[in-house]
Amino acid sequence: MGLLTKADLKYNYSWTVLGDDDPKKTGKPDSVLLNRHEGYEMLYFINKFSEKHSFKDKESGLKVEKLIRNKLPGEIRSHKNVTSWLEENWSNY
Repeated sequence: MGLLTKADLKYNYSWTVLGDDDPKKTGKPDSVLLNRHEGYEMLYFINKFSEKHSFKDKESGLKVEKLIRNKLPGEIRSHKNVTSWLEENWSNY
């Protein structure tokens, strides 16, 4: 189980998936581009980022969510680039 659950997230998201694109079934999001408004993708991304950085408290996961929704430039969309931006800007916020 990841650091955060659906109930922990602070923003409103769409929770729709098409067919077998549910990351709970596939184990990964349906695209390499992060949809900041799709709950399943955000939850997956936040938990993977938290796992990579050994976050133990939910506040760190919620900081990931907040930074993505409020600070991440719109042109940064791939999982790799979002991860890099978060790592480079973590201490600025």
